[in-house]
Order: sequence, then structure tokens, then C-alpha cells
Amino acid sequence: MSTFLQSLLIAMRALRVNKMRALLTMLGIIIGIAAVIAMVAIGAGASKMISDQISSIGSNLLLVLPGSITSGGMRSGSGSTQTLTYDDAKAIKAECPSVAEVAPTVRGSGQVVYGNQNWSTALNGVTPEMLTVRDWPVVSGRNITQSDVDGATKNCLIGQTVADNLFGAADPVGKIIRVKKIPFTVIGLLGRKGQSPQGQDQDDVVYVPLRTAQRKLLGSQFPNVVGAMMVQAKSAEVLKKAEEEVTALLNQRHRVGPSRDADYTVRNLSEILAVAEQSSKVMSMLLGAVASISLVVGGIGIMNIMLVSVTERTREIGIRIAIGAKRRDILLQFLTEAVLLTTCGGIIGMLLGVIGARVVAELVGWPTLISVNTIVVAFAFSAGVGVFFGFYPARKAASLNPIEALRYE
Repeated sequence: MSTFLQSLLIAMRALRVNKMRALLTMLGIIIGIAAVIAMVAIGAGASKMISDQISSIGSNLLLVLPGSITSGGMRSGSGSTQTLTYDDAKAIKAECPSVAEVAPTVRGSGQVVYGNQNWSTALNGVTPEMLTVRDWPVVSGRNITQSDVDGATKNCLIGQTVADNLFGAADPVGKIIRVKKIPFTVIGLLGRKGQSPQGQDQDDVVYVPLRTAQRKLLGSQFPNVVGAMMVQAKSAEVLKKAEEEVTALLNQRHRVGPSRDADYTVRNLSEILAVAEQSSKVMSMLLGAVASISLVVGGIGIMNIMLVSVTERTREIGIRIAIGAKRRDILLQFLTEAVLLTTCGGIIGMLLGVIGARVVAELVGWPTLISVNTIVVAFAFSAGVGVFFGFYPARKAASLNPIEALRYE
């Protein structure tokens, strides 16, 4: 029988003799591993949720918003004046080489009615490019076309939330709804997007052709004005260049110079959302680091108990050395006991951590993501804690003088 196997059997026998003490010793490791797995799973779930929300907005996007105005020496906030036009959007698409698509939009809200059902929702006037920019599929029916925009037709797309509240499980395509008392034909049902990073329901929306919203629905004083533009770059690599091209073109079109501030704002959504995602990852790492502290505390507890065990078994150690056991055998025996304690605690902690993460997901509705890598690392870390904190007691046992150990009472 190998020396390691003998040490393992002796360690198991020693732990069986003091079952309650062994269980209490493992408790710190159990709590530590369970906390690490549960916290990391919750943090990873939050990161994934934010990543999904970010991807739901679209990729490689710039958001162009109206700027502010100065009146009587007082400056109003961004978006307080209407400075962007549909012609600006067409010029960006035509003259900016790094831009793939431009989707101008006007926004409002209102009541939509179908039969005896009604719902208050967001109303957006859009062009066909909006669904391309937002990477938003139509799951039933068709998209708004350019002829719908040019002809200001009374067609509309509706989101899943609106469809659920007006039609239930029925297919809404082809149905007539009243939007602000104006009849519109539902030509398409949008796929489900879920919440935005700001917590808004992206599916609670009705899309109508841009010209229809400007002329008939939202009652704008300036029918060519748009509320915002979403600009999609051809790739992530040229996103910054696209931002520079859009800024230069709008400066030219709006006669922005040293003596006149820009009456628009260009925001890089990719940079803003990347910061939010990075913050989530840092929070996940922080949760794991905080939970890891309990592992260190558990390791200190194991070292204390092992030192007590060495003291209690001093005479046994002396007898073993006297009959021929080598010091490395004593070292291996006590080190094996420490690793066995932490490994058993790690296995129980892993099970409790997975169960705890599932319970949190069910009770709170918070997404959790349990990674196999996290479980493997946690298990390896628990064994490492046993080696690290068990080495000093094991070394102390191995260095005992056999004669003094035999005399120990």
C-alpha cells in the first residue's frame, strides 16, 4: 500500500473519531465556497443581463440629438429645441463613407385602441432603416417601406407588449387599430426585445412611417424636423471615424463655427454601454473577492484545529516515529487530514452554492449564471487552502522530538 493511501486512511479514521469537530472545522470552508459560487453566479448573471440589454439596442451606434438654445442669457438643456431634420439624415447617409445606415425618428406617446381594449404606449415615427440599425426582426408581417414613408401611409408596426395587451394570443397583422383616434393597419409584429439598460420596456412601442407621424399623428409645427437620429457605422473599427464624419458634416450644414456653439449632440452609445458592462464585471469580481474572505477565515479555523490535533496526538506521533515512521510520513499524514477537511467542505459548499444561486434566481427573479470553471476553481482553491493552512501544523508535528513526544502526558 502506498504511503499516500495509508495517510489517507489514517486521516479518514482520525476525522471519524471527532465527527462533530471535523464538521465544525469544515463549516468555514463550506460557507466560503458556497458564498463564492453563489456571489459569482449572481454577478455573472447580472453581467449577462446587461450584455443582452446592450446588444438589444444595436451595434456600432451613434445617437445624434438636438442641442440646446440660448435665450436671454439662459441656456436650456440638450434636446430643448428642434434642430435636426430629415434632410440631415439623408445627407449623413449620402456623404459619410463610414456610415452604413441612418435612422431618423420622432417620438411621442398616445392611446391605442382595438375593439374594447386600449393601451397607452410610445409612438415613434421611423424609416425602414430603424429595424436594421436596431437589429430588430419582424416576426410576423412586413417592415415599413420607403413608399410608406414617402406616401405617409397609415400603416404601423407594434411591439410585443402592445400586441399582448390589445390582441392577446391572436395574430395582430392585418387588424385595424386606432392610434390617437386615427385608424392604422397593423402590417407587422416586432420580435421581443426586453428591457433597455435604463429599465424601459422596448416592446411597449408602436412604429409608424416617419412622414405619417410628422404630418398626421404628432402634429409637429415643422414637418421636416426629427427628434433624433441613430447612426450605424460600417464596423466597430470605423465607429470613431464615423463620429468625426457626422460631426464635421453637421457643423457644415448647421453653420457651426468659433462664434456659434453646436446645436446638436453626438453620443457614442458603444462607449457609454461598454462602461456600464465594465462596471458590472467589476461588481462581479468584487462580490467574489468579498466572499473569498470567508475562505481565508475558514482556513485559519482549520489551522487552529489542526494545531490542537497535533497537541492531542503528540504521544501517538512519538510512537509512530519510534517504530520507524519517517518525518515526511508524519508531515504527509497531517497535511492529508487538512486537505481532506477542506476538500469535503468544498464539495458540500459547491452543492450549497449551486442550490443557493438557484433559490435566489427563483425567489428574487435575478438571473444567475453558474460556470463550470467557477466550480472547478472554487474546488481547487479549497484544496489549496488545506495545503496552505495545514502545512504549519503538519510541519510542527513532523518536527517533534520523539523522546519528548513519548513522555508527553
